[in-house]
Amino acid sequence: MTSVLDQPLGVAPQVSVRPERFGALLYHFGTRRLSFLKDRRLLDVVERLDGSPSAREACSAAGVSETALPAFERALARLVETDMLRERRP
Repeated sequence: MTSVLDQPLGVAPQVSVRPERFGALLYHFGTRRLSFLKDRRLLDVVERLDGSPSAREACSAAGVSETALPAFERALARLVETDMLRERRP
């Protein structure tokens, strides 16, 4: 099974990202689901996904340390599970 970090991810088409002081709100217009990003670094990663070949590269570009990477992997996996993020196709 491939790690979510090794996938090219992007924000799903029906999702709006609204930066906030605490991080960000993600709203899915199709499912009406609301997700909170409580870490500004996670918002930085999400904003870098479209321009990065993988989520791991987006994390690296956002300054996420190797020790913090497992927590970001779990957060990104949850966002994929809830259709906030999707794998990008070439």
